[in-house]
Amino acid sequence: MIRGPLLAGSRLLAVAGARPTLSVDAAELGAPYGKDAAWVNARTGIDTVRRVGPDDDIAELAIRAGREAVRAAGVDVDFVVTATCSAPPGPRRNDAVAAALAPGIPHVELNVACSGFCYALASADAMIRTGQAEHVVVVAAEQMSRYLDPADLGTSIIFGDGAGAAVLGPADEPGVGPVVWGSDGSQAQLIACDSDGENYLRMQGQSVFRWAVELVPRIAAEACRRAGVALSDIEVFVPHQANLRIIDAVARRLGLEHAQIADDVTSTGNTSAASVPLALEALTAAGRARSGALALLVGFGAGLAYAAQVVRLP
Repeated sequence: MIRGPLLAGSRLLAVAGARPTLSVDAAELGAPYGKDAAWVNARTGIDTVRRVGPDDDIAELAIRAGREAVRAAGVDVDFVVTATCSAPPGPRRNDAVAAALAPGIPHVELNVACSGFCYALASADAMIRTGQAEHVVVVAAEQMSRYLDPADLGTSIIFGDGAGAAVLGPADEPGVGPVVWGSDGSQAQLIACDSDGENYLRMQGQSVFRWAVELVPRIAAEACRRAGVALSDIEVFVPHQANLRIIDAVARRLGLEHAQIADDVTSTGNTSAASVPLALEALTAAGRARSGALALLVGFGAGLAYAAQVVRLP
């Protein structure tokens, strides 16, 4: 049963982020493999990654990010969408997160890895447009460090932990553009976890780089077309923070040199589903993303899943 009338669309009301206290610099990341900070930075763009330490809990970070987004939005939410690929097995951690944010209201958890936030954003937008919810909080939280093999250079110098959140509400004019999404399961082995019990994350870095640099410009341009805007109208570009080489290559191919380009990977690392909201929060906090600006968001990674949409910033 539809709860309310069909609406023109939804809009972002607030974004927030929460990062672990533990900071691991490029020198520390490379040392176990005989690599120095310059080597790590040249290949990834990373200066530091943030990881859950003894003083952190990823569920608490998720709750903190969600509560800050709800506080900043100044609304009561009636639906929670969480996105993660790193929740431990057993009872779902994110049920407790949802209960802490808004006891008794509906909650759904999505696992689309690095595309998770963009999928969750599109899902929340659809809920609001069809009257199933009025205000939705989306929380993306990842503890990628739990899946890292200490002997694997390719993953251990890239991935970090953290949580990001956003609140969406109804709007007379759409503030979240149509999503362009999909997946290529035939190449899912490029980013996958071991099936031998260790469950370590494995990634074929060069193949992933080639796939991303070919795919992302295409879906980003299509997201702009569906939203009725030109690439020259985009003021803020927030791709998944996979590594700085991918981000720079994609931005050049799209001709987005005029835009503010998210580079949170340099100080936080690759946080999978949490990377887009964390990067957006960092741009906003630094004054690099003005209120009302058009932003292009793109998620891509394991699956191989992807999603892109244009949004107007809070």
